[in-house]
Amino acid sequence: MNRIAIKDILNSTSFNQEFSVSGWVRNKRGSKSVSFVILNDGSCIHDLQIIVEITDKFEDILKEINTGASISVIGTLIRSEGKGQSVELIAKSIRVLGIADPEHYPIQPKKHSLEFLRQNSHLRFRTKTFSSVFRIRHGLSFAIHKFFNEKNFYYINTPIITSADAEGAGEMFKVTSLNMNNLSFNSDGDVDYKDDFFGQQANLTVSGQLEAELAALGLSQVYTFGPTFRAENSNTSRHLAEFWMVEPEVAFYDLNQNIKLASSMLKYVSNYILENYLDDISFLSKRKENEEQTLKKEDRSPENLLKTIENIINTDFQIISYTDAFNILKNSKKNKKNKFQYPVIDWGLDLQSEHERFLVEKEFKKPIVIIDYPKSIKAFYMRLNDDNKTVGAMDVLFPGIGEIIGGSQREERLNILQSRMSEMSIPEKELWWYLETRKFGTVPHSGFGLGFERLVQFITGMNNIRDVIPFPRFPSHIEF
Repeated sequence: MNRIAIKDILNSTSFNQEFSVSGWVRNKRGSKSVSFVILNDGSCIHDLQIIVEITDKFEDILKEINTGASISVIGTLIRSEGKGQSVELIAKSIRVLGIADPEHYPIQPKKHSLEFLRQNSHLRFRTKTFSSVFRIRHGLSFAIHKFFNEKNFYYINTPIITSADAEGAGEMFKVTSLNMNNLSFNSDGDVDYKDDFFGQQANLTVSGQLEAELAALGLSQVYTFGPTFRAENSNTSRHLAEFWMVEPEVAFYDLNQNIKLASSMLKYVSNYILENYLDDISFLSKRKENEEQTLKKEDRSPENLLKTIENIINTDFQIISYTDAFNILKNSKKNKKNKFQYPVIDWGLDLQSEHERFLVEKEFKKPIVIIDYPKSIKAFYMRLNDDNKTVGAMDVLFPGIGEIIGGSQREERLNILQSRMSEMSIPEKELWWYLETRKFGTVPHSGFGLGFERLVQFITGMNNIRDVIPFPRFPSHIEF
């Protein structure tokens, strides 16, 4: 008999028929005459209750069934008369696939801290919280591909190993085949890479943007969706060393069109999750409310998770300039009372998460897009505005998260791009191929980068970015 997913059997009305289910035991309880086994297979957040009559047939096998054990059951589906479930399965046969020693299995049916579950990342998929998070992560990934496919974008795979530093920050992981215990050095005292695999220094990419631009300047509209890496020693709830980025690039797009594309995508994927994963969102919304009961009132979310997501779908994003945002922050009571960790004093400062969240959550109470940032705090490839002080950049800010998207109109004018690279000490010889696209048929074009984990954080209501990626990588942690 073929196995049926628990998600499907819970929606079935084929009562008094036999079905085969398999999964992991979440709990077992009962009396002398009957045992109730709570089973989940990851197909949905809801469990299936298995009724096992304690007879000679099942007495020994029930001793092997504990929380964490995997079993396969054939039984008859009936309407449930108990609370909490609409159907249940009366077991006719049970096969134990894998036992779980109750003295050593760490994920017991009780509340565990998120830090404890991070230490057991190999097993946390079996909890209600993390099974919901990773189902939603899948849903968001699928919705992103669906969105771009419907808009006739082409999915491009950009290199993970690269010689280019897209951000100009230098915080990159090195990739080498050299013997680290026997390195050769050149006359300047630097490592000699001539015998390395690529014959030059190579790194893990921080972004697929530069390569995606090349594809867009031939295919018109493309996007990448892949892993990126930052060797920042940031041990915070917002940073990872390995994370995923969604990066569309579009030829013939200006900044306003770029903003519309970003907001449309965010609304589309948010709506997709509410239409297809409402049970998971409802569970995570309740979980978030319970978690916030321990916080001060001013630190709690003003609305539940479901309402927060609906607001993204139904609200027009507020667009303001960096200068207007700066003036709002500088003149705010919070700044005047020195309540910001990073005081807002001089125009040109790089906005911090606390500033972004103040603008979103206190000032506008809606998602905002900040445009026209000072050129001194933005990357070389962003288009210089006519004032020669700002660039055509855009950052989309969300409540609870801050920046979720960063993008810009790209600098398509060769002489200005070369000038910006010179200002930022970026050697032209390393990006000769990027510059050539400005020599041969250059066009206005734009793009952005979405931090995928930050989107998953927002949609799931999880506070720590390490809880929305299956196996987080951060300083001093590379297990699993």
